[in-house]
Amino acid sequence: MVFFKFLKSKLSQFMTKTNRLVVLRHGESDFNIENKFCGWHDAPLSEFGIQEALTVAIPALEQSQLEFDVVYSSVLSRSRQTAELVLCKLNCAYVPIKEDWRLCERHYGDLTGYKKRKIADRYGEQQVQAWRRGYDCVPPPIEESNRYYYTICSNPIFDDVPPGKFPLSESLHMCVDRVEPAWNEVKQEVLKGSRVLMCVHGTVARALVQHIEGISNEAIEKVNIPNCVPRVYEFDLNSGGLIGSAINLGDQEYIRRKTAQVAAIGD
Repeated sequence: MVFFKFLKSKLSQFMTKTNRLVVLRHGESDFNIENKFCGWHDAPLSEFGIQEALTVAIPALEQSQLEFDVVYSSVLSRSRQTAELVLCKLNCAYVPIKEDWRLCERHYGDLTGYKKRKIADRYGEQQVQAWRRGYDCVPPPIEESNRYYYTICSNPIFDDVPPGKFPLSESLHMCVDRVEPAWNEVKQEVLKGSRVLMCVHGTVARALVQHIEGISNEAIEKVNIPNCVPRVYEFDLNSGGLIGSAINLGDQEYIRRKTAQVAAIGD
């Protein structure tokens, strides 16, 4: 049903000038598998995350016959790795990948490196869900005693972060604000006709959902984005407006199950 809905929307391109944007959350990282807060720690894709890209994202993109002129990722390796896997398997490794620090995952402050269940046991599930999902709730800033403090703060991948812009912790709201100027630049490319894939992180994908769909601060708190499920948007090139609602490509039962898994704190 979703595929036929997608084909129907594809036919609309012949009637009006439209273009599509695909937002894709990267495959699961080592920290995702261990259910740890990751944020700006540069955790690579796990073997499972690689398989997610190969067996979930790529077949969905192939079936929908989507092609790309440019891919945007963050400077974190799990984002770029997923982008490279997608392009390689779609036989378009020549497509440029543009890295942007503003598309990095939300910084989880001093929660970085800790298992979510351990933090929930210490502070309570309500507090942890407020840190994870609350719009303006900022986790404690990362301290020098955190084992990942120096590996994050001295990582050369962040050299392009302007002075005064390097976060020590972020709320969802702060991440939404950081992503906004990057999204505005990407949107201009989309409206000029470039076929864009954004291979990003969970909270960044949620920030994009808010900017693209215009949903409220309260509503975005309840949005959960599963790994490696392509989310397709269509834009009217004349008005710049969004046409219809987002389409999540792939098996809908799998998407529902993985979305619920993302929402939960887990073990």
